Amino acid sequence: MDYQLLSSLAVIHLIALASPGPDFALVVRLSTQESRAAAVASALGIAVAILGHTLLSLTGVSLIIKSSDLLFTVVQLIGASYLGWMGIGAIKAATLHWRDTVTIETNYKKVGVTVNKGFMQGLYTNILNPKALVFFITLFSTLITPQVTLITKTMAALLLFSLSFFWFSFIAIVLSKPKIQLKMKKASPIINLLTGVVFVSVALMIIIGLVNSH
Repeated sequence: MDYQLLSSLAVIHLIALASPGPDFALVVRLSTQESRAAAVASALGIAVAILGHTLLSLTGVSLIIKSSDLLFTVVQLIGASYLGWMGIGAIKAATLHWRDTVTIETNYKKVGVTVNKGFMQGLYTNILNPKALVFFITLFSTLITPQVTLITKTMAALLLFSLSFFWFSFIAIVLSKPKIQLKMKKASPIINLLTGVVFVSVALMIIIGLVNSH
């Protein structure tokens, strides 16, 4: 087993996880506004999506998608549409909170995100992000050579899945503590607005990149 390779993958992946993006924004939003179970479920969904990207990259499927103009364009359009839709939804939630006189607790009961929905939001947010696909293609094409053994590849996949789940679960558990949630409730419109801006910005970047490439 190549421990040096695994260490390099771990460091690079941790830096990527700590970088602000749609995954981070989603977990923060759910952690501060929904149940802990829903937030942790979203962390699991993101980790499963990352495992999917890892397996697709290791098997060469992602490279095939990236190499096909048509396939990659379709992936980009689907990803941008989903991220844009999520972003607009978050921005709408922010404006409703600012205008609505109903308490935040009441709004939560109406909109409440279930565990299953939290998982699916996490899964879709990452798996449908073309930037994640490109990141893993680049990462594995650079570090994973034909000489790397199957056991090292397997451990790499499990490592990235575990790091992803533990990182986002940690954020979910910390931010979903009752005292922290109570303090963050007043900031929920700002959190929703920032989340929406992140999602919409990534969607626009994908579309602009798509237009420029053609």
